[in-house]
Amino acid sequence: MKTAYSQAIDLLNKVATEKGFLASADDIANYRRVWARDGVICGLAGLVDGDAKLVETLKQTLITLVEHQHDLGNIPSNVHFTETGAELSFGGLAGRVDTVSWFIIGVCQYVLKTEDSAFLSKMKPHLLKGFELMHSWEYNDGDLMYVPRSGNWADEYPTQGFILYDQLLRVWAIRSYLKLNSDVALSGKMDAITAKLTKNYKQRGPQDGIYHPKAYAALSEKPYWVASLEPAGYQTQFDAFANSLALMLDLGNEQDKAQLIAYTEATRTSVATQLLPAFWPVIEEGDEDWRFLTNNCKYEFRNYPYEFHNGGTWQMLNGFYALGLVQHGELELAAEVLSQIDKLNAKEKWSFYENFNSKTTEANGVPFCAWSAAGAVLASQALQGNTLFL
Repeated sequence: MKTAYSQAIDLLNKVATEKGFLASADDIANYRRVWARDGVICGLAGLVDGDAKLVETLKQTLITLVEHQHDLGNIPSNVHFTETGAELSFGGLAGRVDTVSWFIIGVCQYVLKTEDSAFLSKMKPHLLKGFELMHSWEYNDGDLMYVPRSGNWADEYPTQGFILYDQLLRVWAIRSYLKLNSDVALSGKMDAITAKLTKNYKQRGPQDGIYHPKAYAALSEKPYWVASLEPAGYQTQFDAFANSLALMLDLGNEQDKAQLIAYTEATRTSVATQLLPAFWPVIEEGDEDWRFLTNNCKYEFRNYPYEFHNGGTWQMLNGFYALGLVQHGELELAAEVLSQIDKLNAKEKWSFYENFNSKTTEANGVPFCAWSAAGAVLASQALQGNTLFL
């Protein structure tokens, strides 16, 4: 009988094509395309596994993305190859901001693992163009990018503004690049972003240099970093992806990290899937954000309470949470997370569904979702000491 790990690797091999990783092995909707975010995450799993085919597919994913980079520097959300050529999407109802960071992370992590300096030389101008574009998205030159609603992976969830997830991805992208190239300006920018995040996304009492003093004064104390800040105030939901990145990247002091892990574990073990929900608490009918949630979809509404982004459980996301736990020496907790990821991936004869209802444990989204497998591989390899450059 195949192990959970070999099942995950098999799925990654099934979606590996000469143009890059596809999002799903099933021909469903628009998942059989090369996606920036999905492709890079699958490629990162391939890197830590070390399988030559998977490593090469990451390279081809990055080549596909860079060949279709916008003149302004943006990276496509996805590329669809047809008989007549390539069809590009830079986002649906809004452009995607996080694709640029994922692309840069993918290139730099690939080079750090393979030492392919020739590939880095070819990619460097495109990486710098991406950094320049992200700087322009600050708009006020204030270190934080302004992200539109639907502007990242949580494309049907109503966060907007200075979303924590996107800021932390940018920090990781810069940090990855600086492992390969010295750049005083980028180093200074990384420090400035990190300082603003540490000071503004968690209530610490009166202090100087607060970005939005009125909103900060009304922010209640939380054991986690809040989801977003915008001119109208804070969006104080728990964003599991953002807080997993915060653990991975060592944001804050030791007390911040201890409080965060205590909160994430209490939340994880309180839901039926025994894994972190994407955002918490759920938005329900009658809540202030319900109108924004129900209208923020191009076709059908999927964000019912405890599903998809609205409190649903994503194995991919929890793979990154496991990386954060390993980063802080919480190996037993990370192993528990991996075990629960494997249990969900195994449902319906290893169907690797996209996400699950956190209350009923029913499957949602597409089956054979590649990054569900990638989350398991990333967690498993991290527990063996094979992790990403953070």
